Amino acid sequence: MLLALLPLLSLLHPALTSPLPLPNDLSNTNIPSIHDSAILARRIMNLTPLGTLSSIFPPSSSPRGTLLSTPPSSVSGAPIGLPEYLADCEPHTNNPTLLAMPIATYYKNAVAGSNLSLSLRWHPPHPPSNDPFLAGPAAMPRFALIGYLERLSEDETRRGGVRECFTASHPDAKAWVPGNDIHVSEWARFVVREVYWFGGYGDRAYIGWISGEEWNGVTREEWEAARLPGEVPAVGMGEEEL
Repeated sequence: MLLALLPLLSLLHPALTSPLPLPNDLSNTNIPSIHDSAILARRIMNLTPLGTLSSIFPPSSSPRGTLLSTPPSSVSGAPIGLPEYLADCEPHTNNPTLLAMPIATYYKNAVAGSNLSLSLRWHPPHPPSNDPFLAGPAAMPRFALIGYLERLSEDETRRGGVRECFTASHPDAKAWVPGNDIHVSEWARFVVREVYWFGGYGDRAYIGWISGEEWNGVTREEWEAARLPGEVPAVGMGEEEL
């Protein structure tokens, strides 16, 4: 349908008669390739300890529910996203690690069959530019990982040093690790199947899908060597300018 409309649209806007570059054929533009975008996303995941984990409420027959934790029928099929701790404790898999709790809304929705997405954004520690247009949140990369939860075995947890890794990023999480006296919990990996990447302004950043294969193909050497906007002080921006 879209292809059929293009000739008509081109009559309204001459620019639409120009062929659009394909994401992996960007040699004549400054837009990063899909793989380069995947590298940047992978680095953001390594440096970002907090994301928004989204799920969808299952069908419910309760108008309000007898328990406060029971979702009312009015939210059936509605998405909900809440902040969640994550850590890069299995760097060889490119899957983030979560401290999953059955009491959590996303966990209940996942058990009921919901898909999950984990959204992350880059918060630069230094101003990436003197130009406010290039330094604001709209110019910074953000993305969503689409996937599912997979429980880590005790052997995987022990051999991978998952507890030590996770609590190094989140010291307060020591109170909720498996075996605690507050909540039932377990270690889980968020298995990435697809990635939706929004790299910033469309004239200089890739916006679109990154396949799970492309994501899994990013090597540690690549994302460790990458640098994000504002990760280090911009050239020519001394302390007196910050």
